[in-house]
Amino acid sequence: MSTTMKPTESGTAFLLTPVSESADKIFTLEQMDDEQRWIAESAATFVMREVLPKLEAVEHQEPGVMPSLVKKAGEQGLLMIDIPEAYGGAELGLLTSAIVASSIHEASFSVAFGAHTTIGTLPIVFYGTEEQKRKYLPKLATGEWISAYALTEPGVGSDAMNLSTTARLSEDGKYYLLNGTKQWISNAGFADLMIVFARVDGQRPSAFIVETNWPGISTGAEERKMGIKGSSTRQVYFEDTPVPVENLLGELHKGYKIAFNILNIGRLKLGAGAVGGARTALDLAAAYTTERKAFGKFLHEFGMIQKKLARMAAETYAAESEVFRTAANIENARRGAGENTEQVFKAIEEFAIEDSIAKVHGSEVLAYVVDEGVQIFGGYGYMQEYPIEKAYRDARIQRIFEGTNEINRLVAAGTLFRRVLGGKIDLMQRYPAIEARIKAGEVPPVPGDEVPAELRAAVHAVERAKDVAIYAGMRVAMRYMQALENEEEFIEYLANLLIDIYASDSALARAIQAIRRGDENSDLHSKLAQLATWLAHSRIRLNLDQMIMTYFEPETVGEELARVRAYIGDYLVNGVALQRDIAAAVVAKKGYPLPHF
Repeated sequence: MSTTMKPTESGTAFLLTPVSESADKIFTLEQMDDEQRWIAESAATFVMREVLPKLEAVEHQEPGVMPSLVKKAGEQGLLMIDIPEAYGGAELGLLTSAIVASSIHEASFSVAFGAHTTIGTLPIVFYGTEEQKRKYLPKLATGEWISAYALTEPGVGSDAMNLSTTARLSEDGKYYLLNGTKQWISNAGFADLMIVFARVDGQRPSAFIVETNWPGISTGAEERKMGIKGSSTRQVYFEDTPVPVENLLGELHKGYKIAFNILNIGRLKLGAGAVGGARTALDLAAAYTTERKAFGKFLHEFGMIQKKLARMAAETYAAESEVFRTAANIENARRGAGENTEQVFKAIEEFAIEDSIAKVHGSEVLAYVVDEGVQIFGGYGYMQEYPIEKAYRDARIQRIFEGTNEINRLVAAGTLFRRVLGGKIDLMQRYPAIEARIKAGEVPPVPGDEVPAELRAAVHAVERAKDVAIYAGMRVAMRYMQALENEEEFIEYLANLLIDIYASDSALARAIQAIRRGDENSDLHSKLAQLATWLAHSRIRLNLDQMIMTYFEPETVGEELARVRAYIGDYLVNGVALQRDIAAAVVAKKGYPLPHF
């Protein structure tokens, strides 16, 4: 088992802990151990040697190609990372599996791989009985069997608990008879096993381990999708499908716990995969700027192209920093919980806010990077012969599955308020002091020697942003109280603040850490973090303005806007100079400028 870890932060620590302190705690990719580097390299090499040469066959879903690739990944040991050694796995942990997820550089294969290794396998790892684990996990670890996750239903979408599939106990008490339809099920065309959610006696959903060769199971035709065309996506039909009672997964009527807890992990891994996709898209775009000329100059010599390359890199850096910070925190907390399943998932749930942020921010950074990538390619970017066109189409689904980004914004902000009301996060206790500072205009001092000089202004900007986010958020929450859930626009503004603060905080903590240890790329880390913070700072101010104008008492809006704007202030930096320096590094590397797989 990989042991590269840092002390675990508590959930939402980024809101209340100075960046300079977080830098001592967070995990960054620069701290990967040899085992993690080896398996990440192995995953990237597998895709390059086995998947990409078969890309046309994958895209056209030629029979047998995708399942054979998944099985071959099993032979290479890539499917067993999260499975305990006792059941044929490698037991390398969530952090390592997230690193691998970011190394799978082909979207359709990534979907098939992730559906199997995460949502199709982890429910059994965490909730299976001893007999279930011994029966199924060794087959899933090697790829002998491929798994799927059957939750979504027609007409339900993100409202995952509003299910109509039923499971009725047979008269002899030996089976549950499944009836219903599932929709958009990844790997459905070739899965040997599915985790299926259904209602028993009209109660909350239960979860079942279902072998797909059992009677009464059929699938629809492959869906014709905008992107990820090579992944299998079908409807699945159950008609009196007999499921042995011993294949009930977890407790009766408590499948919702499995669904929510596994989706938290799935969201984190989607964020990791999105980061990998953004790095790959930047690699494609950067290389192209060194080959294509316009008006007698290479594309990378134009200032507006340099701006694009630099911003693509900086936004990716911030997303990458938050994803692996979160993965390490969850893995460390999970280990500390021991073998008790309930304690394990309490540890995982501690970071539900960060999981949703990783998914939302990672997918939106990917969307930004592929869009700018197409723009850099110009007309060629619209043509299928250039891989950036495929990257653009494949990226769109990331903002939809594992809960839409709108749902995940509700999760992030809603979870924060539930924790505040429950006393788990002491914002109520801190609020009076923050309110007093803001009303008095007592801006906290610029950080001292605990922060490297070149990052002090950026860190100062983020710390001020934390204060005003807490101030404005709590003011609105106290005004609306129980009716707050109806004010989704406010929830979106607050979620946007959390996203940009966590991303900036993570990027700056990583850069501080790099400088402290004398990393050879520390200057580049610093510039990437500064640019990411500068870009986020303008978004933070915009969301604060909109929140105050809409939700503060009308007679106080002008005064409050002036007060908050004065407190958060500006982050003064020469953005053009930063962009030119970062772009030069991107061009020199012909892609994402820091080491990656």
